[in-house]
Amino acid sequence: MTSDPLMPILQAAARVLLSRPGMAGQEHDAERFATERRQLIIDALAKVPGLRSRIRDGLELRRDDVDLQAVCALVLSADDDVVRAGLRLLELLGRQETARQTLRARHHTKVNGLRSKLETEKGRHNHTVAELRSAGNALADAEKRAEELDTQVAALQRRLHDPRVLASNLLSTLQRSPDGTGETSEARDPRNTRTDVQDRPPVVVAAEVAGIAPDSLVAALQAIISPPRNEPESPRVTVSRERRLRVRPLGGATEIGGSCVLIEAGQTRLLVDAGLIPGNPARPPRHIDQALSEPIHAVVITHAHTDHCGYVPALATRLPNLRIIATPETTALMPRMWADSAKLMGQRERLHRRWGSDSEPLYQRDAVEMTAHRCEEVPFGVVRTIGDLTVELFPAGHILGAAGVVVQAGDQRVVITGDISGFRQETVDGYSIPDSAREADLLVMESTCCAEEHDSRETRVKDLVRAVEDVYTAGGRVLIPAFALGRAQELAMIMRARLPHVPVLLDGMAADLTSTFESVTGDRHSPLCIFGGNVNRAERPQHLGLFTSGVVITTSGMLTGGPAVEWAARILPEARSALFLSGYQDEESGGARLLRLVEDRASHLTIDDHGATKEIPLRARIEMMRLSAHADKRGLLDIADEVGARQIMLVHGLPHRQQDFRKILEVRGHRSVATGPWQ
Repeated sequence: MTSDPLMPILQAAARVLLSRPGMAGQEHDAERFATERRQLIIDALAKVPGLRSRIRDGLELRRDDVDLQAVCALVLSADDDVVRAGLRLLELLGRQETARQTLRARHHTKVNGLRSKLETEKGRHNHTVAELRSAGNALADAEKRAEELDTQVAALQRRLHDPRVLASNLLSTLQRSPDGTGETSEARDPRNTRTDVQDRPPVVVAAEVAGIAPDSLVAALQAIISPPRNEPESPRVTVSRERRLRVRPLGGATEIGGSCVLIEAGQTRLLVDAGLIPGNPARPPRHIDQALSEPIHAVVITHAHTDHCGYVPALATRLPNLRIIATPETTALMPRMWADSAKLMGQRERLHRRWGSDSEPLYQRDAVEMTAHRCEEVPFGVVRTIGDLTVELFPAGHILGAAGVVVQAGDQRVVITGDISGFRQETVDGYSIPDSAREADLLVMESTCCAEEHDSRETRVKDLVRAVEDVYTAGGRVLIPAFALGRAQELAMIMRARLPHVPVLLDGMAADLTSTFESVTGDRHSPLCIFGGNVNRAERPQHLGLFTSGVVITTSGMLTGGPAVEWAARILPEARSALFLSGYQDEESGGARLLRLVEDRASHLTIDDHGATKEIPLRARIEMMRLSAHADKRGLLDIADEVGARQIMLVHGLPHRQQDFRKILEVRGHRSVATGPWQ
């Protein structure tokens, strides 16, 4: 039954009344008339049998409309009493229906009010949860920074009680001088225009204060660092000390990652680099066990990237007398990289333990603290004696603190480039080959980009700046996943110098290391100033939604995890925004997978979001904007020409590329040797 069962009859009556001659010539709406003159029509139905008769004759009833048939039987009856009784009954039912509708309306209003309150409370709850999460993230960041500070303090305290490390760092400080001896990265920085530098080397001033000759002071400190051996000579020992250099790559030879080179002469054995092979889990240098069968006296680290230094805490744990030598900048950066590796390995161990599998971490947090305090800072151009070998570091470009190494035994010399580049970057100058490296017996040279010819650095930077400007002008935001050490700081400084009007956020480990960059260079005449101006530290989760236009630089550079994945889930669906990959992408990485999806014109990216499959629309602009910090084919050829070594061995590259590059070296008049044992 409808809400007003009389309405069809009232409308039919209205049509009859409006059809009378007195109403002719006027336009009338029967439905409106029935509504406005309802009581008039009801009175007519009760008093005029003829009206009821005409309605009965003109009203068409459907057979299935039982309710209307019942109403008609009452209201259109020929018996006036039946009609009046029927009308009273229907009016009563109508009032009851109206009351029910009023109650339903009130109930609906109340329900809507409760729903609105519920939504408001949900919003407040979500806001509270977001604030708690933000506070939790801030607390986690504070705890992480506190742990890093604890590590640095603990390392400093231990150094203060370690005469060898104290002597080494003191000697490094004294040997930094304005005349080129112990040339610092500050002295090489073209932005440094300081002219009021003290003319006399610090070692000379210190020796005068001590009342001894400079050479005697250096010799005394060197004796503390590396005490002379007093064992009696024998014919056998004399033969073993012919100091013929022997070189053997133990990792990162025909692959990228896990770099490690063993160098031996006489009774001394040292490693140049001890890095991790990237992956899940991270692995030690591929053949490191070949070196550990005999004593290792020192490890020289070329730079702080994990694939070159990440295994050092594991070595230091196994070898309590191991000397760890690196530039001051690398020494400051390594503990942060080690701490991150220890954290990731610990997380994997807990996850594997939950699933009943074994995954023993290579080292833990306490090993990081212990290793950090044993590092010896050696500036560029300073010679260190390690048993039967001497070691000298020289600037290699690449990232802050990166060094190449000259190792000498007798009249033999081996030069190891580490990762190297010759072009000027925002955070570091290019390589500088010292005289001690020229015409060496062997050049061990990285070959990461030996098959590539890059555009000029300035061209690549301009392309990136133009692309970012286009996205920002259109009202979008740009996500640049970047390696936390080196690449992120380089990108931030490019944005600050070239696009000062564009807001920039640094997130994740990239932001933490940026603070270290600033502190490490803080005592220079031209310190690196990265934060400030338009560059700030990101605060999640607020910035995920509130930062709607600008640039986000964050880890991981290969989109394998970290904040970059969280940002990508927000930015990839935005048609006006962009994601620019800035560096090498491993074949199995998230970044490489994303590039393949773009090539296949896929519409969505599928990710695992805490155990649930999530589809992310791919509407943003996605491109590769490489800013490699490695020398390309031409750059490597220039290095080979400048060193002029008797032989060249290629490491840190892919075998098929190395094979082709060896042919080019041969054409240029260089003699290359196979990647493997050399003497």
